[in-house]
Amino acid sequence: MTLEVVPVWKQVTPEIRDELVEFWTRHKAIGDQASQAARADQAVCIGRTADGAIWGVGTAVLRVLPRLRQPMYFYRQFFAPEHRGQKQTVPFFNQVKAVLQAYNQSLPQPESLGVLVELENQMLSQRYTEAHGSESGTIFIGYSPRGLQLRVAYFEGARLMTPTPMPRAVRARRA
Repeated sequence: MTLEVVPVWKQVTPEIRDELVEFWTRHKAIGDQASQAARADQAVCIGRTADGAIWGVGTAVLRVLPRLRQPMYFYRQFFAPEHRGQKQTVPFFNQVKAVLQAYNQSLPQPESLGVLVELENQMLSQRYTEAHGSESGTIFIGYSPRGLQLRVAYFEGARLMTPTPMPRAVRARRA
């Protein structure tokens, strides 16, 4: 079966949005349509089969992790169940990372240092136990408040930005 990965970052049309909402609804991946529509606008790449059906999607949104105090693209990836376990996770992620890096480098001022991943899938967490993932280029940086692995893939040539100020509530908890 031929699988294609199509970049759609900042180019999500109403038709693609509708396809993604239908895809997530069919697979019970995201509960409500408002969340689905918002997530669709964050699509970076879509995986399509030879007949054009969506089999996977990678989304990203700019966030600042309080510990890093640097903007990162928070990344999520979802594959249809029938396309899992086919060794597509890392190649798909790497294509998404390349799209985001090219976009970030095209900006007058970079908006992100790289891609932040929270590994929700227990099988992936058990598989990726090296501190530096050589295939994905991700680096283990600790655990999220939910107890899940956090990994970062920095963009080539990324330079630290002025640290984002921490909200008072976060500073107070650390005192």
